[in-house]
Amino acid sequence: MTDDTKAADGLARACALAMWGNDAASRNLGMTLEQVETGRASLSMMVTASMVNGHAICHGGYIFTLGDSAFAFAANTHNQVTVAQQCTVSFLHPARLGDKLIATATERWRSGRSGLYDISVATAQGTMIAELRGHSRAIGGALLPESTGTPDVIGSDSSAKP
Repeated sequence: MTDDTKAADGLARACALAMWGNDAASRNLGMTLEQVETGRASLSMMVTASMVNGHAICHGGYIFTLGDSAFAFAANTHNQVTVAQQCTVSFLHPARLGDKLIATATERWRSGRSGLYDISVATAQGTMIAELRGHSRAIGGALLPESTGTPDVIGSDSSAKP
């Protein structure tokens, strides 16, 4: 790993830590920030009883929300405030009560204010649950002031891992 890559990944983790502190939606759904590096983020979430619908499977909105949160963390790794412009989802397999879901978002392209991201949601055992494709738009501003250092870990909070 080059020094430039280390610095960029450190910036990505610092941006994630700044966002995580304000992201009540992801935290209150029990999501855990598993990994962040430049243009990439992974979050996990356990399917709880309150997330199961009338078919005894995880409601698709929760699956989408997990994928969308991973997308948000990946898109904001460059210290530019960035939001989703649009996102599509394909549900591939049902998730069930007690499943640990892991969403991994990967930046495919980024230019100017726009970006394109692929997001996979799978169980901890590797069963593919959903695939998302998101388009991002930088809206101006930075997550961190220019003088902010770049920590080596996401944080010490139990819901955020290095």
